Amino acid sequence: MKKMLLAAIIGLASGHVMAQDLKFATEATYAPFEYMDANNQIQGFDIDIAKALCSEMKATCTFHNQAFDSLIPALKFKRYDAAISAMDITEARQQQVSFSNTYYDNAAAFVSLKDHVADQAALTGKRVGVQNGSTHQSYITDQMPDVTAVPYTSYQDAFIDMQNGRIDSVFGDTAVVAEWFKKDNGDKLSYVGKPVTNAKYFGNGFGIAVNKNNQALVEQLNKALAAIKANGQYQAIFEQYFGK
Repeated sequence: MKKMLLAAIIGLASGHVMAQDLKFATEATYAPFEYMDANNQIQGFDIDIAKALCSEMKATCTFHNQAFDSLIPALKFKRYDAAISAMDITEARQQQVSFSNTYYDNAAAFVSLKDHVADQAALTGKRVGVQNGSTHQSYITDQMPDVTAVPYTSYQDAFIDMQNGRIDSVFGDTAVVAEWFKKDNGDKLSYVGKPVTNAKYFGNGFGIAVNKNNQALVEQLNKALAAIKANGQYQAIFEQYFGK
């Protein structure tokens, strides 16, 4: 027994990544990053990236669907080891959790029903759907005080309300908005102005969030992320969802 304990201590001291079980939290209504498939399994770009990282780390990983605004509190209370959920790295969030290196560069876009809103200036006095706790909500609250940000648990609910005339527009990540255009109702939609790239809210890209007291896991994730980028796994997953 003493020899086994000593071997474990030496392994940790030498910086080797040891096999482990990792619980990832995500909000699975945000295709193509995370969503539920026909078999009620969580799928998406983020999930495939996390699985590749887990394989590199020799870790067994599970994924758990949670409301987006509960992800950071859940990490702070150590209910989960990490959260991967199209989460922008922002200064405000970095005060609460630690982040891995960026794994996806991001921008945001407004969308409305076709010919309903001419441009972003025309959003003044309008109601815009956002996900509660998102950087999109913060951006509108901080930068567009004449626009009402209407928070939703999921963008699916916001999109339905826009179709039914309860809100005027939806503000989300460009890749997510692009998915809506691919669906049958895409010909009924239009972009409102150009993508938003304000660095304070969207310019740092997506990161994997981790409890601030678990810097060892951040380092492991960063090492694994560098490895899957170097060996081509990352690019293969990226092209599967977003093309070349």
